[in-house]
Amino acid sequence: MEYPGNLFVVAAPSGAGKSSLVKALLELDAKLSVSVSHTSRAPRGQEQHGREYWFVGLDEFRDMVARGDFFEWAEVHGNLYGTSRAGIESRMAQGDDVVLEIDYQGALQIKQLFPYAVLIFVLPPSWEELKQRLIRRGDTQPEVIATRMANARVEIDQARHFDFVVVNAVFDSAVFDLKAIVHAQRLKYAAQRRNRSAVFQALQLD
Repeated sequence: MEYPGNLFVVAAPSGAGKSSLVKALLELDAKLSVSVSHTSRAPRGQEQHGREYWFVGLDEFRDMVARGDFFEWAEVHGNLYGTSRAGIESRMAQGDDVVLEIDYQGALQIKQLFPYAVLIFVLPPSWEELKQRLIRRGDTQPEVIATRMANARVEIDQARHFDFVVVNAVFDSAVFDLKAIVHAQRLKYAAQRRNRSAVFQALQLD
């Protein structure tokens, strides 16, 4: 089903800067809102229930899977993450544009269920830069870094299945690229016909 609102799905390997980019994009675009996912993992640092994630127990998460409550769900680094189907669909039905920050598995699941979703993959400029970003953000344990880098090679190989790719070499440029993708989606014929109906009627367009 096609909704008035757009669904933008952003995926990236750990350390590529996905969360920072999406946060900056949201600050620039009041029409966008981020979807808060559910997770079975415990909160980290200053994370709050309902802000970064909906934190639920493993049993509760599995019950939600069994009920079909999730648009998509996946296991990432040993933890379960899922996107509420009802939450996404209700907001898009109201004409809201929604951004999801999820892993590539979830992104590809959503594309199968919702072909109109816009998939965006964020790449680091190099393997060395990705490793340095992981170190700078606090992943200093050698085994943790090794695991993240190994997973990144699998994840980055999936970028070919996405609609757009943004290389996060210079942060401001990457934010501009994300903003351009969102703007271009809103300028598509179907979106303009819906949002500028008076103009289309005046010009006697379908």
